[in-house]
Amino acid sequence: MTESSPGSFITLSDFEAAAREKLPPTIWDYFSGGAQDEITLRENRAAYDRIPLHYRVMRGVANRDLTTTVLGQPVGFPVLVPPMAFQGLAHDDAETAMARAAGKLETIMVLSMLATTAVEDVVEAASALVWMQLYLQKDRAAVRDLVQRAEQAGCKALVLTVDSPVFGRQERNLRNRFELPRNLLVRNLLPRKLERLPRSWSNINQHSFEDHLDPSLTWRDVAWLCSITRLPVLVKGVIRPDDAVLAVEHGAKGVIVSNHGGRQLDTSPATISVLAEVAAAVGEQCDVLVDGGIRRGTDVIKAIALGAKAVLVGRPLLWGLASNGQAGVEQTLEILRTEFDSALALCGCRSVVEISPDLVHGPAFARETKALRTAATSGE
Repeated sequence: MTESSPGSFITLSDFEAAAREKLPPTIWDYFSGGAQDEITLRENRAAYDRIPLHYRVMRGVANRDLTTTVLGQPVGFPVLVPPMAFQGLAHDDAETAMARAAGKLETIMVLSMLATTAVEDVVEAASALVWMQLYLQKDRAAVRDLVQRAEQAGCKALVLTVDSPVFGRQERNLRNRFELPRNLLVRNLLPRKLERLPRSWSNINQHSFEDHLDPSLTWRDVAWLCSITRLPVLVKGVIRPDDAVLAVEHGAKGVIVSNHGGRQLDTSPATISVLAEVAAAVGEQCDVLVDGGIRRGTDVIKAIALGAKAVLVGRPLLWGLASNGQAGVEQTLEILRTEFDSALALCGCRSVVEISPDLVHGPAFARETKALRTAATSGE
């Protein structure tokens, strides 16, 4: 086995390098790029590096439990697969391979509305839970139809992306004149049995899909979505505490702190930098998740310590898919799982529930928090 073969990879960056060599430059730019100067794209990652971990020692961590729940639904470890469009660009097995890999690691896959595989086929291939991601289009009947398809297929939640009244200027794609190849169909926007793309959906790019988005959306539309489904709805794309509170008030059962991987508004804050505020604002009213820039098991620890129930990791899984299909995604998730397990032990934690805010804020924070709780309990 050569050093460049996926079996020898030990970090997520190994898969990134392999994927860059394998993918055509236009597709690499589509997956890896961000909006405008890509400041937010870089800051998503850099912000994690600036957070130290105040680890504990001598805590008896021989036996560790990595499992948790999100919306009461079980996952093998607190890393989920986020919605990622057009996975057929990375590998022929596309979203099916991603779903099977997620199942092997017993975690949830969120299927993109812009998938190149139909939701029915993805759920059938999956051995773990699948959620469905949506944009609210101008055509509400089409949204209702897709919600019904997701329910009938067996999806367990809906994820509504709310940070895209219009699409950010992704300049790499503009320069490359990126369009979806004719051999790939956007299956969840087409009738189930359709085998040929209608003229109205030919040459799909950023601008052609943007025509279907509805920039007039308000929080009332979140309430409308919640009213037409029996599935829990999570709102994705929130970076402000007040918006998180509004999401809950309008029916959301979960909030995903996300800036769309730096692909929408450039110079928006890194998600990890606003996570604690958002989590504090909603308290126990809903589960809070976060994505953007997570590349190490230590990053997962930091996100949970700052209030996330779990994280979503995107681009590294695409690099695994491009490198070696389902096996590549499995390896990527296994690396993250191994790193998370190691970081958990080295932080002095035996389970996810033992990850506490003082791991990132330090022991003084723990003492102050304990004193405040004691004062509150005693009525002082």
